[in-house]
Amino acid sequence: MARNDAKRRAPAGDDKTLSETGARDNFDYLSPLDTRYYGDDRAVYAALHPYLSEAAVIRYQVKVEQAIVASLEQAGIAPRGISARLAQAAARVTPAAVYQEERRTHHNIRALVNCLAAHLPEEERGFVHLFATSADIMDTARSLALRDFTREALLPELRELVRTLVEEALRYAEVPQIGRTHGRFAEPITVGYWLANFIARLTTRAGKIAAAAKDLRGMFSGAVGAHSALALAWPEDPAAIEREVLDRLGLRPGEGSVSTQVIQAEYVTDYAHALTSTFGVLANIADDFRHLMRSEIAEAGEDLDPHQVGSSTMPHKINPKNFENVKSLWKAFMPRIMTVYLDQVSEHQRDLTNSASMRFFSELAAGTFYAIHRLNGALKRVRISAPAARRNLEQAREQMIEAEPLYIAFALTGHASGYYKARELVLKARESGSDLLSLVEADPEASRLWARVPEERKAIIRDPARYAGDSAARTRAVCKEARDKLDNPWFLRQLERPDERKTLLVGS
Repeated sequence: MARNDAKRRAPAGDDKTLSETGARDNFDYLSPLDTRYYGDDRAVYAALHPYLSEAAVIRYQVKVEQAIVASLEQAGIAPRGISARLAQAAARVTPAAVYQEERRTHHNIRALVNCLAAHLPEEERGFVHLFATSADIMDTARSLALRDFTREALLPELRELVRTLVEEALRYAEVPQIGRTHGRFAEPITVGYWLANFIARLTTRAGKIAAAAKDLRGMFSGAVGAHSALALAWPEDPAAIEREVLDRLGLRPGEGSVSTQVIQAEYVTDYAHALTSTFGVLANIADDFRHLMRSEIAEAGEDLDPHQVGSSTMPHKINPKNFENVKSLWKAFMPRIMTVYLDQVSEHQRDLTNSASMRFFSELAAGTFYAIHRLNGALKRVRISAPAARRNLEQAREQMIEAEPLYIAFALTGHASGYYKARELVLKARESGSDLLSLVEADPEASRLWARVPEERKAIIRDPARYAGDSAARTRAVCKEARDKLDNPWFLRQLERPDERKTLLVGS
């Protein structure tokens, strides 16, 4: 993703894209995230840049260095007032300067330390990064950034998507729709019930993401994770200063306060899995809508921009491109979970084979956010066609979808093989082209069974729209449960900022 922190987003209220305002030239970038999705969408850029950009990576690394110095000052190791002076130094350090220094040192964290120290009195420079190793800074900064991104951007966006789905599900809670399995007509449901399944899945995923983000850990344990350097100053309990540093940042150490030179990989792996499994639900929603927008189905459609073109050669074409885009993004980002799994393995106390691969982790987070954002926008423009849904339901009767309730009705009369009696009638109806229920009256055995079926049950069999179980009631229940979960104190606490007492400045 883009590294140039000097690029600024357009002023609020300006509806031009970022590249059109001259704030940045997206054509100079390589990744489609920069050129099409992250870079030129004002809302997405504003949401992601503070947490996932390369400039953000450096800012979060600075925060970790500040927390260490503040804790050293608190402990009397570093001079009084150094944390305040380091804050002033941090404000003067730019990502461009860090990158320039890295070209000289060939080490990103030492470059950052050198840039920070250069703005401190000479006698205080040695306290920056004291006792730390590079992974203490990088791994902790990553956890901080992902936690803040989740709280400030991802969960609010996912919450809005669920709210959009809830509105649609309640609007169409009782609109009949033919259910489909294996791509074939199955039994009736309602449109709301179809959406309620996605609501339930996304609500659960939101909880998983929140929990995984909350469980991201930090570290300050030194070169091989054994607190060896810290033990020189704190021989009794060197891990205590680690807890102090992380507490300032609102993080915890790994389980048991043990680590190698890198933090236990499973915390970020769990977070990646939560993102990837959520992305799969988004792709499923997109796929279903895309198929319901097929010309021969037409149960869904979009409000389109009058200037939108569906084909360069066919003027009549209207394509479900927003839903196709989400499905395509999933295909691009879902396989990245494999790289995360590979990064669980680090030889002995550390190797560097995750150095390049983990730099791409932010793209998985950005891609998930963008897919949520894109899908929510598409759903707000979707219109469900109740007449088309009814038409398809009636068409499904030609494939004798009433066979299931018919067999159930036969079985409830005490018939030992109601299923096979109904199937016998289905085969006859297919062969003769007759209506299934008309054959019930003509078949002596079936007619006797039919006479014993209660009238209310017969009415449901005759009208497939009534054979939708508790679709409407279940839809309303799921929607209420989703709202309750996303508005409950536990979930809302995931959206709160850390306790303000956790400061990077001693005594402030």
